[in-house]
Amino acid sequence: MYFNDELSERVKKVETLLEGVLDIDAGKANDLLTAMRYSALNPGKRLRPILMEETSRLFLGDAPELPQFMAAIELIHSYSLVHDDMPCIDNDEYRRGRRTTHAVFGEDTALLAGDGLLNYAYEVAISSFKHTKDPVKCAKALKVLSKKAGIFGMVGGQALDVKSEKTNRLLTKEDLLFIHKNKTAALIEASMMIGGILAGASDEDVKRLEEAATKIGIAFQIRDDILDVEGSFEELGKDIGSDEENGKETYVTLFGMDKAKEDVEAYSEDALNILSSFTVKNPFLEELVENLVHRNK
Repeated sequence: MYFNDELSERVKKVETLLEGVLDIDAGKANDLLTAMRYSALNPGKRLRPILMEETSRLFLGDAPELPQFMAAIELIHSYSLVHDDMPCIDNDEYRRGRRTTHAVFGEDTALLAGDGLLNYAYEVAISSFKHTKDPVKCAKALKVLSKKAGIFGMVGGQALDVKSEKTNRLLTKEDLLFIHKNKTAALIEASMMIGGILAGASDEDVKRLEEAATKIGIAFQIRDDILDVEGSFEELGKDIGSDEENGKETYVTLFGMDKAKEDVEAYSEDALNILSSFTVKNPFLEELVENLVHRNK
C-alpha cells in the first residue's frame, strides 16, 4: 500500500475515534457541544494522534490506553486552534478551508467551545484508567499531557508569541526558538512521549523521543513560516501572508528564506536519525516525518 493510502486510513481511524468521543448528549449545553464538534471534526492532518500511535509501534508494547490519549491530544490541539484564531489573538477567518469557530458561532461561544474541548480532553484521557492494567503508566502519560499543554509548554509559548506582537518586541533567535519549541513542538513532544510511555519505553528512550519530537516540531513550524510566504489559500485552506501583514517576526523574516529551508532540513535529519536508532524500525513513521517537514499545506 502506498504511503498516502496508509495515511488516509490512519486519518479516518482518528476521525472515527473523535466522532465516538464527541457522540454525547450535553443536555442544555448541546449548543456548545455543536460548536465543539464543528471545531474538532473539521478535517485535518490528525498529526498528533497518528504520531502517538506510530511511536508506540517502536516498542511493541500492549497499549490499550492509546485511543483515549489519541483523542485527548487532538481535542487539546483543536481547542488551541479555536483560541488562536480569535480576534484577540490572530483574528483568522478561515481554518482548513472552513470559516473559523468564532466566525460561525461568535466570540463568546468560540471561547467557551475551546474551554469545553480542553476540559473534555482531560475527561477522555482520565477514562484510560478504566482500560489499563498499569495505572502508573497512565499517570505518567497524563502528567506529560498536562505539562506539555500548559504554561511549561504550548500555553507558555503562545504567551510569549502574543506578548511580542502586542508590544512590538523584537524577537531574538532564543525567543523565536522558545516559541516554536513550546507553541508548536510541545504537543508533538507529548504525542511521541505518551506513545512511548504507554508502550513500555524506558525513561531514557522517552527522553530520546522528546528530543526527536522537539526537532520535528521546530522543523514543522519553520516550514509553516515558509508556507506563509510561498503557499496559497487553495493549498493551505487559510489566508497567506498574514504574518507579514501583521508585522509578525518569523524564522523567514529573521534569517531569510534560504536559511529557513536549510534549517528545516537539518532539524528533520536529526529527528530521523534518532528515530532510526531504535531497535524496532517504523518506516511509515519516518516517511510521515519527511512529509510533514516538506509539505505544501
